[in-house]
Amino acid sequence: MVYSSNRFGLDFFEIISRRRSVRSYSARTVEETKLKRIFEAANSAPSAGNLQAYRVFAFTDPLKRNALASAAFDQQFIGQAPVCLVFCADPARSAEKYGQRGSGLYSLQDATIAASFAMLAAVDLGLATVWVGDFDESR
Repeated sequence: MVYSSNRFGLDFFEIISRRRSVRSYSARTVEETKLKRIFEAANSAPSAGNLQAYRVFAFTDPLKRNALASAAFDQQFIGQAPVCLVFCADPARSAEKYGQRGSGLYSLQDATIAASFAMLAAVDLGLATVWVGDFDESR
């Protein structure tokens, strides 16, 4: 398949070079159209058996964002972001087709690739992101 041009604003390699881990955010609301494009990009990510064995949760409520910050060992910048996207692997969905390898590996890969696509789409849309991996899963 050949595409004549990208529909987004930046060249792919420019997007990659502009991606940074940002831990300071404005209070400006992220437009629904931008969120939709980000979700479309995540949904376009490759996944094992096209199962998309992950779930994405979007948090805009300040109380919930602050609860996420608290669960992430008080990384307060999380609560300052106008939107927090949480990508969760769905091991059961992948296990139905791929057994233990699906639940232990493929679902995690699916969530990770979808998150990466979302981050790159955010950069293309003029937004900043950071990957947060340090959190208390039980919270």
